[in-house]
Amino acid sequence: MRREKIKAVFLDRDGVINKYPGDRLYVTSLKKFFLLPGAARAVAALNRAGFKVFVASNQAGVGRGVYSLRTLQAITEKMLSEIGKENGSIDKVYYCTHRKDAGCACRKPKPGMLKDAAKEFGFNLKNAYFIGDTIRDVRTAKAAGCKSILVFSGKEKFSNRKNWEEKPDFYFKNLPEAARFLRRIIG
Repeated sequence: MRREKIKAVFLDRDGVINKYPGDRLYVTSLKKFFLLPGAARAVAALNRAGFKVFVASNQAGVGRGVYSLRTLQAITEKMLSEIGKENGSIDKVYYCTHRKDAGCACRKPKPGMLKDAAKEFGFNLKNAYFIGDTIRDVRTAKAAGCKSILVFSGKEKFSNRKNWEEKPDFYFKNLPEAARFLRRIIG
């Protein structure tokens, strides 16, 4: 398959798929993981529209020892299971578990996770979208060369737009609205 033919969308996890835990807080257990309303259906709708859907999320709590890799895997299994109940699927989950000071190439806003997915699945990032809830996600999209979509279901708020160091290409209330937009313009 030619690289340009694959439709791809990246999703941040916390604040896009599941409830944002709060600044400097982590989802540290299954009991603290709550899907946002409509998120699983939005993933399923993207799947039906022919998108490959990826999760790209910093999870430095593992590197900091706040929770274990095993716990992160259990949370991921729960997320995938709940999305599956709505007939949605994630093609692959990419996490950066490094601490901020690790100097890795995968910690957002660096584009390492997105580049890894593009290489592994054979698509061009200039045709991809990244949906996130922070300006860091917008910066990640721009660093990777894909289009950015900011949603206001997590950390960032529209009222803070004068302070944004990077402007998103598009913004919406939440993942379901962003998915409707993508299905309309691309699907």
